[in-house]
Amino acid sequence: MIQIIKRKRPPVLAPSVRHQSTLPAGHPCMGCAVRTAAVCGVLDCDKLSKLRGMGNQLRLGAGQPLFHEGDPAMSVFTLTSGAIKLYKLLPDGRRQVTGFMQPGDFLGISVDDEHAFTAEALEHSQLCSFPRSRFDNFVEENVEVERELYRLAAHELAAAQQQMVLLGRKTATERLASFFLALAERAERAIDGEIRFIRLPMSRSDIADYLGLTKETVSRVLALLKRQRLIRLDAIDRIEILDRASLEQVAAGDLDA
Repeated sequence: MIQIIKRKRPPVLAPSVRHQSTLPAGHPCMGCAVRTAAVCGVLDCDKLSKLRGMGNQLRLGAGQPLFHEGDPAMSVFTLTSGAIKLYKLLPDGRRQVTGFMQPGDFLGISVDDEHAFTAEALEHSQLCSFPRSRFDNFVEENVEVERELYRLAAHELAAAQQQMVLLGRKTATERLASFFLALAERAERAIDGEIRFIRLPMSRSDIADYLGLTKETVSRVLALLKRQRLIRLDAIDRIEILDRASLEQVAAGDLDA
């Protein structure tokens, strides 16, 4: 019999007040599926219209880069549909995937004047693009956006710390279980509810490069979790979580799969 150990999850920094009222007909952001989840969700109708007027929309095909490592950081972006992977190339040609962006995510801010990584579309994706200088001025004039960016930065710092633990201390099985749970929790925050199915727009190689594993190891562990009835492969790009509690124990190292 599997003993379920309940663990307290770390506190999540509360989001800013978000405007969820219906936009008037003709508003440039009307119909945007990620408005309330994105950075711009803290803006009222008029400010949202002003921000939208500063930028434009971009469309990327699968495999098309948004920007390359070392490119001038001239714009910032909100991903409105699709998925994007972030990665760095090491001097010896190896690749380290540093993250996966999902609809509602904000990217492009850089400490320096150059992008520190490459951003590439995993599938057909659409983004709102804003000139960095104009966006910086807008943030200075709208403190609610500044607070929301601070909240996002705090989440990214916490995620980076968790990733260091994942890569430095966890086994291959614990890493993949943690990855699936992180995707689930991220999707649940967007809808404020529980989910069973997780989309995997990234390839097995992308997952391997993110988790510091080989593609063969990812496939082997995926098969193991399936045999243990913790997950089910619903499609090549979608899994179903069958036993959430046990998967959490595997990720924490409290249960051998």
